[in-house]
Amino acid sequence: MPADRGRERPADTRTRFAGLSGSATATATRLRALGEEAAARVYRAQNRRLRAPRRSRLTGRAALLALVVCSLVVALAYPMREWVSQRAEINDQRRQAAEARERVRELRDEKARWRDPAYVEQQARRHLHYLRPGETGYIMEGGSTDAPRDRDRGASNRAWYENLWDGLDAADQRRP
Repeated sequence: MPADRGRERPADTRTRFAGLSGSATATATRLRALGEEAAARVYRAQNRRLRAPRRSRLTGRAALLALVVCSLVVALAYPMREWVSQRAEINDQRRQAAEARERVRELRDEKARWRDPAYVEQQARRHLHYLRPGETGYIMEGGSTDAPRDRDRGASNRAWYENLWDGLDAADQRRP
């Protein structure tokens, strides 16, 4: 039996129980086997109590390593956040610079157009209703090509005095 390891066995069971009959010998053998099993259980139980406690998996080195890693994460969190926000700000500034360059290009084109006397005359005729000497100008309400543009103008696209007069007219109509 495995429980007998390291123990001395009696020389012979038959010599020990020589005076017993066959059934008594079988009973004595069974008792002896039960006793040995009980002794082996007690021995194992005592060995369990006497064993050194298991070492935890978290050793001093592992705890130090975890502490160093955590401190690095904490130390680098703020600079990383700042770096990310600065990168976003740089991208935003680049986008705004590109938009400004596009606007400058458009304004240069417009400036070049305004240097052309034909364009200046065209704009003066269209917006200011200027005429050349000897020309007769007519303004037709509702019949010219400019009329749809005038009708579609909202309050924000009209002159301030037109909004003022329209507001006064509307107030007069509401009065009983």
